[in-house]
Amino acid sequence: MTSPAGPPPTGGGSEQKRLKLLAVTACPTGIAHTYMAAEKLAQAAASRGIDMKVETQGSIGAENVLDDNDVTTADGVIIAADKDVDLSRFVGKRVLTVGVAEGIHHPEQLIERVRSAPVHTSGATPAASASGGGKERSVAYKALMNGVSYMIPFVVVGGLLIAISLSLGGHTDPSGGLVIPKDSFWMDVNNIGVIGFTLMVPILSGYIAYAIGDRPALVPGMIGGWIANTGDLYDSKAGAGFIGAIVTGFLAGYLVLWIKKVKVPKFVQPIMPIIVIPIVATTTLGLFFIYVIGKPISWVFEHLTSWLSGMTGTSAVLLGAILGLMIAFDMGGPVNKTAFLFGTGLIATGNQTVMGMCAAAIPVMPLGQGLATLIRKRLYTEQERETGLAALFMGCFGISEGAIPFAAARPAQVIPANMLGGAVAGAIAGVAGVEDAVPHGGPIVAVLGAVSGVPMFFVAVLIGTAVTALTTVTLVDVSERRRKGAAPVPGLGVVEPLEPALVGVGAGAAAGGAAGAVVAQRVVASSSAPAAEAVSTGTPNVGGTGADKTANADADTKAAGTPAAEADGEVLSGYLTERTVKVALDARDKEAAIREMAELLARTGKVADLDELVATALRREEQGTTGLGEEIAIPHAKTDAVTGPVVGFARSAEGVEWGSLDGTKARLIFMISVPEAAAGDEHLRILALLSRKLMDPGFRERLMAAPDEGAVLEVLSEVR
Repeated sequence: MTSPAGPPPTGGGSEQKRLKLLAVTACPTGIAHTYMAAEKLAQAAASRGIDMKVETQGSIGAENVLDDNDVTTADGVIIAADKDVDLSRFVGKRVLTVGVAEGIHHPEQLIERVRSAPVHTSGATPAASASGGGKERSVAYKALMNGVSYMIPFVVVGGLLIAISLSLGGHTDPSGGLVIPKDSFWMDVNNIGVIGFTLMVPILSGYIAYAIGDRPALVPGMIGGWIANTGDLYDSKAGAGFIGAIVTGFLAGYLVLWIKKVKVPKFVQPIMPIIVIPIVATTTLGLFFIYVIGKPISWVFEHLTSWLSGMTGTSAVLLGAILGLMIAFDMGGPVNKTAFLFGTGLIATGNQTVMGMCAAAIPVMPLGQGLATLIRKRLYTEQERETGLAALFMGCFGISEGAIPFAAARPAQVIPANMLGGAVAGAIAGVAGVEDAVPHGGPIVAVLGAVSGVPMFFVAVLIGTAVTALTTVTLVDVSERRRKGAAPVPGLGVVEPLEPALVGVGAGAAAGGAAGAVVAQRVVASSSAPAAEAVSTGTPNVGGTGADKTANADADTKAAGTPAAEADGEVLSGYLTERTVKVALDARDKEAAIREMAELLARTGKVADLDELVATALRREEQGTTGLGEEIAIPHAKTDAVTGPVVGFARSAEGVEWGSLDGTKARLIFMISVPEAAAGDEHLRILALLSRKLMDPGFRERLMAAPDEGAVLEVLSEVR
C-alpha cells in the first residue's frame, strides 16, 4: 500500500531525512528525448544530494521500472512525458506532470516544484504544467489516439483477410454480387476477417473510454461501441460506425469520471470499480444510445433514402457527387450505408449506373490516405505509414474501412479530404455512365468483369484518389503548422523545433497506442521483446549520476575479465570499427558533413550506393533535425543503399551547425545506416544505447579528449 505524501520537506539540518524522488520520462516520437530527460533529471537531483530513480518508457519498452517499494518511500514523482503514463500506482504521492522537453531544459525547476505539487488521488486527472509541458496534448486528444492505436491491428488484420479471401476465393455472381462459395476455405478466412472488422468499432470506443476513466470505463466503452455499431438495436439498417464509437467512448469515459465523484459508504467503495461503476455506466450509456441517439440515426437513414430516390432523374454529375460525398463521409456508418444500399437496390431494377458511381467512390478513401503517407512521409509516423500500405491494399478490394484509422485520428483534415475525393470520383463515373452489376466497389470488381466502362472507372478512381491524397497532406500540413506555431521553410515544410524525432520510431500505441495509431497524429510504434531485452541487458541504472554509470560500466568490464576495447577492435556488435572512426571532420556544414560521414561508412564495403545513402540521410534531416543538443548529432538513414548495419563516428573541432535544440554546434557526430529489412529492433537498439550513453558528461569529455582513432574506439567500447 502506498504511504501518503507528507508536507513538503523543510529545514536543512543534517538530521533531515534525505529526499527521495521518482520520475518517469516518455517520448512518443523517438528514443533520444526519453533518455535525455532521464539523464538531466538524474544529474540535477544528484547535484542537490537528492536520491532519484527514473523509469524510461521509450519505444523499446519500459526500463528501470519503479517498483512498489520505490513508490512507497518516495516523496514525489515527476512525469516528464508526451504520452499517457499510468498514474494509478502513484496515488497518495505528490505528482508533477509536464512534457518531456521540460525534463530536458528545466530539471532543476521541476525538482523544486514537485515538492509542493498536488497529491494524486484515485481517479484524478493530473493537471498539466502551468508553464507549458513541451506541447502537452489535451486529455481528449490523447484519449482519441489511445482508441485509434488499439483499433489499428483490428482494421489491418480484418481488412487484409477479407481482401485476400475475395481475391483468391471470390467471383462475380449476377444474383449475389461478389461472392465466396459457402463452406469453402476462403469463406472461413473471410469470416475471420469479418470478426476483426466487427470488433474494431467497440475496441475504438472502449479504449477511448479507458484513457479517460481508467479500467472501470473499459466495459461501458466497449459495449457502448458495440451498440453504436449494431443498427438493429435501434431500428436502423446501418449502425453508427466509427463516429458513433467515438461518441460512446467519450460518453462512457466522462460518465465514469462523474460516477467516481459520487460519495458512497466505505463498505461499498471496494466494489465500485469492478461492479457498481461498470454496471451503472454500461446500462445508462446503452439505454441512452438506443432510445435517444439511435432514433435520430434511424430517421436520418430513412429520409436520406427517400431523398435519393427523388434524385434518380436529375443530372448524373450531381447525383454522382452526392453519392461520393455520402460514401466517403463515415465509411460504413449510416450515411455511407444509405448511399450504398440505394445503389444496391437499383441493380435489381436494371439501373446499374448508380452502383457504378458508388463503386468508383468506395476505394478512394483508403487509396487516398495510403497515397498521402507515401508522398509526404514526414507528416506521418512509422506506424501510420505501415497502416497506409495496408490501406492501399484494402482500397484495391473496395474496403473503405481501411481509411478509418486516419479519419479517427485527424477527422477535421481527413474526412473533408475523403469527401472531396469521393465526390470527384462519383461525378466522373456518373458523367461517363460507368455501370456496376454487383453490390461491391473498388478495382477488384473491374478486374472480375462486373464493371462496364472500365477505362473511365479507373480514371474516376485515380483522380479521386489523387484529390484525396493532395487535400489530406495540405490540410494536415496546415494543421501541424498552426499547432506547433512553426513557420514553413521553403522546400522543407514545417520544421518542428521541439521534437527532432529519431527515425521512424512512432507512435503507438500505443496501446497502446491510441493508437493508435495509431493511426494518429503522433502515435507510438511498439518494439519486440527481444529488442527491449537487448537494450536493457547490462545497462547501467539510468537513475544514477554520470560518474556512477561510468564506474559501473568499468566495473562490469573488469568483472567480465575483458579489456576496455573489444578484442576484435569492434563495438556496437561490430557495426563501428576503427575504419569508421575519424578524429577530425573536414566538413563545415551539415550537407558536407553527412557526405563525409557516408564516405567514412563506405570504408566497410557495406555501402552499395553512396549517393543514395547521402540523399536518404538528407531527406531524414528535412523531417526534423537530428541534432540532439549537448554538441551531439546522430544523422541516420534506413536504406538499401547499405548491405548491412553500419555506424560511423567523427569529431569536429569547430563544430557544425545542425539546428540542435540548445543551439550548440555538433562536435560529436555519429551516423547510423541500416538496410530497410534490418531497420526495426536493431536500429532501435543502436539508437537507445547511443542516446543513453551520450548523456553522460564524463563520457563526452573522454570522447573529445581521445587523441587518435584507437583511443576513440576504446572510449566508445563503453557503449553497451
